[in-house]
Order: sequence, then structure tokens, then C-alpha cells
Amino acid sequence: MPGGRLTQQERQQIALGLADDLAYAEIARRLDRPTSTITREVMRNGGPTAYRADLAHRATERRAHRRKPAPPGAQAPPQPHGRDAEAVREYEEMMTTVFMQSGLPKMMSRVLTCLYTTDSGSLTASELVQRLQVSPASVSKAIAFLESQDLVRRARDERRRERYFVDDDLWYQSMVASARSTAQLVETARHGAGVLGPGTPAAVRLENVARFLDFVCESLIRAAEQAREVLYTKSETTAGDTAGA
Repeated sequence: MPGGRLTQQERQQIALGLADDLAYAEIARRLDRPTSTITREVMRNGGPTAYRADLAHRATERRAHRRKPAPPGAQAPPQPHGRDAEAVREYEEMMTTVFMQSGLPKMMSRVLTCLYTTDSGSLTASELVQRLQVSPASVSKAIAFLESQDLVRRARDERRRERYFVDDDLWYQSMVASARSTAQLVETARHGAGVLGPGTPAAVRLENVARFLDFVCESLIRAAEQAREVLYTKSETTAGDTAGA
């Protein structure tokens, strides 16, 4: 199996595979590459609908050029649990890209990724600054935004330091908040249908939108309630690791 960086020709083959709606696994098989390599490549370069081979190749070259060589004798900090540092870095890039494609700004996406890939699920502002190599103001702005979206929470630890958390219930809270926002759209659409006159084309359009969003909103809340317990379920692997620790 070939290793190393993807070539420009391989990226062109990836683009052709995406255009043909091939699965990542099938593209990987044709290139004799791991599926994870194809997934990371696509997600860090615009996703399946926006991937462009030439742009992806140039972006990779720019990233490689920006990376400064480590000083003599310097080593990357060891990863816990024997993780591959390069694989972790690539995964963090991929996760950040996915968050950005969902609508989050880049810095907010980087902070959220950093919190989710930390075993404790929490970091202080200074730890985020150190890990991301950004200013305290950037972290503060990102946290404020993520809090407003119910994507992180803050609390003080035993040393009275503010810590930022991503815990099991935040995804549930975020889904419920999204459903409430959708409910407001439903009411707005129905109000507009009344203003524009029942039976008129514009009113019918808005009423159809309201019915659709109302169904989606109710379904989202019901699904979130039914699936909430999944957020607290520990996998057998996790339980086994904990027992053996």
C-alpha cells in the first residue's frame, strides 16, 4: 500500500470519484489507500460537494510550507494512550472542517475541536491559548459565541479557575435550542400567511413552509428526548479500558 502524501494525480482521481458519487471506501480501494486518508483529504478541502483537486493540492503545499521545522533536539509532546500525534493532528483538522461546514466560524470550530479531543472534556482559557497558539482575546470571543449556542459551558474548578466544558448533555441542549428556533420560524410563517391573505399564492407558500418546519421541529424534539440516554451510554471498549486501568 502506498504511503506518503497524496499526489496531484491521486487528488484528481478523488475528484472524479466524488463526481461519480462513489463512496470514500471505493475511492480508497481504487487508489490503494486507507479510507481514512481519503476522508481526511476531502473533509479538510471543502467536503464532497466543494472538493477541487487543484485547490486541494495547492492548499496542502501551502500548509507544508508554513510548518516550521522543529528546533534541534525538540520533540512533539507525547500523546496519551499511545496515540499517533500526526494522526491526531490530521483528525483535528478534519473535525474543524466539518464544524466549519456546519456553519461555525473557524476559531469557534478550532476551540470546539480542541475541547472534544481532550480526554477531560475541559480546558482553561490559558490552556486553549497554548494549544491553539492564538491570543486570549480570540479564545474569549470564541467561547462567548459557543456559549450562546449552548455548545460549551463554563464552571470554576477547585483552584477557582474558569474551565470550559463539553459534556454529555450539551448536544441535547443544542438540539432543543435549535428546535425552539425552528418553532419561531413556524409562527412567523403562519403570521405571514394571515397577513398576505388566506388562499393567495404567497400565503399558501408560507403555510406549507410552516407545516413542514412544524413537523421537523416536533420530530427533532421527540428524537432528542428518545435518544438522550445514548449520550450517557459508555461503550464496552471504554468500560473495559477503565476496568483495566
